[in-house]
Amino acid sequence: QVQLVESGGGLVQAGGSLRLSCAASGSIFSVNSMGWYRQAPGKQRELVAQILKDGNTNYADSVKGRFTISRDNAEKTVYLQMNSLKAEDTAVYYCNADIVMYWGTRYDGWGQGTQVTVSS
Repeated sequence: QVQLVESGGGLVQAGGSLRLSCAASGSIFSVNSMGWYRQAPGKQRELVAQILKDGNTNYADSVKGRFTISRDNAEKTVYLQMNSLKAEDTAVYYCNADIVMYWGTRYDGWGQGTQVTVSS
């Protein structure tokens, strides 16, 4: 009933940039917060950045000043612009959305994950 489809991952050299996108579709009435998490091998999944419906944002300390999260409410899409990438940014990145369905229930949606690899 709900799909979150990510795109934009890949291989980049240290210092380079990538832009991730995630579009939500399905029986969606509205989308509250949207965000990006990442999980590196052997580590727990961690929050990278989050953006509320009103545009307020918060970032992990490790990405502040380098990553920018944004969203298009009409398209139910969230973006993550990643600049000055470092080897330690290498991880699988997951999109997350707090969704209200047409029939009123809330749904915690996750994308399938997209690999970001930064070579040093």
